Amino acid sequence: MKKYIIAGILALTALAAAAQESSSSAVMTRGNRTRPGQKSEQAGPAVSARLQQQLDATADDPSRPDASVKYMRVIYRELDLAKEDKNAPLYFPEDLVDGQENLFRIMFRLLAENKIPAYEFLDGREEFTDARRVKMADILSRFSIMGTPAKGSSEKNPLWDIDPIDVPTNEVLKYYIIERWVFDNRSNSMKTVVEAICPVIVADETSEIAGNSPMFWMKMADLKPYLRQQYIFTDDDNNLALHTYDDFFTLNMYKGDIYKTRNLRNRTLAQIHAGDPDDLKRAQDSIQNRLDHYADNLWVPTREELRARREAADSTLVDTNADAKPVKSSARKSRSERTKRSEKASTRTKVKREKTPKQSSPASSATRSVRNRRK
Repeated sequence: MKKYIIAGILALTALAAAAQESSSSAVMTRGNRTRPGQKSEQAGPAVSARLQQQLDATADDPSRPDASVKYMRVIYRELDLAKEDKNAPLYFPEDLVDGQENLFRIMFRLLAENKIPAYEFLDGREEFTDARRVKMADILSRFSIMGTPAKGSSEKNPLWDIDPIDVPTNEVLKYYIIERWVFDNRSNSMKTVVEAICPVIVADETSEIAGNSPMFWMKMADLKPYLRQQYIFTDDDNNLALHTYDDFFTLNMYKGDIYKTRNLRNRTLAQIHAGDPDDLKRAQDSIQNRLDHYADNLWVPTREELRARREAADSTLVDTNADAKPVKSSARKSRSERTKRSEKASTRTKVKREKTPKQSSPASSATRSVRNRRK
């Protein structure tokens, strides 16, 4: 009887285990149903192409909130195309050559085709919003550029036809850029991202516009997809186009002076150091030096670094001592000559004092002998 009871219990437990396995497999297959001939993948939220493009555009954007970012500074820089040879790839070629365009032609063409928005230049507190967007018609009238509405243009989608000859590429000799310097704790490094760029028309003597005239701001995130398609060469020794315009700004291949930093009073460095170009230059160098060496004071130096610093200090001390030795020897020579002169002078005075009593003694003896003879 006991044998039958034990066999029944074992049968019941086996049936319960089989039912549990079937239910768990049913739960798993509901979430991971696959079609015949299709590989099974983990279920996840679908990402649209537009959302993926936005994620790629903001992947390297340090302005988004991030706990790893502990330091950030906004820098305004001026790129002079006429003075700095490193900025020449932004200007040449002036005209269309084998399908290649310079930076301003690309920006102006995208704006005329209404593919990228442009924003008003506010000189400090830029707002990249729809309320600050500028229209192409206003830009054409402001800078006296010839243009006609293109075919298919409408009020919501304005398109313009502009002759390449009328594009003022030879007058855009400067660019203003906004840099964001961010120190990332995860990589322990300082990162530089160009956020926006503004072409500047530099007027000559024959132009109706006086001084520098900033045209508009464009966000670099909007320009990136188009700048990645234009290859440029940056070296006269190698005429191969190895870099794109996006590489030019991402790798900081440009060179420019700092003309402003984001501050509460919204003042430029020229306004702060008005009338003194030397103070202005020192302020620019000081800001750049702090940005370049910001990470040097954050970490404890290693033993090798301390040993190198000690050796460098010892070498400088040895050099200063070597330079000081000839001075000491010359000083000793001058002192020895002074002592010799003083000894000679003292001996001369002693001789004079000893001669005076010797001359008086024979005179006194002569008078005595004469008196004695008279007596």
